[in-house]
Amino acid sequence: MNNNLAYRDECRSELINGKIIMMSPSPVTNHNRISRNITRIFDNYLDGKPCEVFADGLDVYLTSKDRFEPDCMVVCDPNKIKYNGVHGAPDLIVEVLSPSTAKNDKGYKKNVYEQCGVREYWLVDPINKSVEQYLLQDNKLELHDIYFIYPDFMLEDMTEEERAAIITEFKCCLYDDLIIKVSDIFKRVV
Repeated sequence: MNNNLAYRDECRSELINGKIIMMSPSPVTNHNRISRNITRIFDNYLDGKPCEVFADGLDVYLTSKDRFEPDCMVVCDPNKIKYNGVHGAPDLIVEVLSPSTAKNDKGYKKNVYEQCGVREYWLVDPINKSVEQYLLQDNKLELHDIYFIYPDFMLEDMTEEERAAIITEFKCCLYDDLIIKVSDIFKRVV
């Protein structure tokens, strides 16, 4: 048996604008928790449905110059799923930010996701405990909203009305009945 088909190389990389970019071999704890939490949310919701969620570690091939490894993605077209990854735009992509990837995630990769037709894109910031939700509108990924977990010291300084106005859950644009609690994304994140 060809082990290359069963296991990926230990060195992780992405192809970004034709250049191979090495990735760190394993994400830090909070990054991993967030990725796992989001994957779990979609895995539970999609059980028995045609769309499929994929966790960190699977390549998505978008152009001849771009092969990315998002932290989580949802794919609804089974024809895009091949033995070595996803070929074509997933319906939803999540990137968990880190200092070494934030510039590409917010810039170049977001532009490629937009050009390839990704319908929804999340940028999750573990330090600020925020989720930026972008939706594809008129072929542009537009910022729909930003959701936060507010630290206790900020909540203490807010009025009751301000605390009541905080958005604590949101919908994924792909599904009318999937309500995501922001606290579930950041469960156990310190």
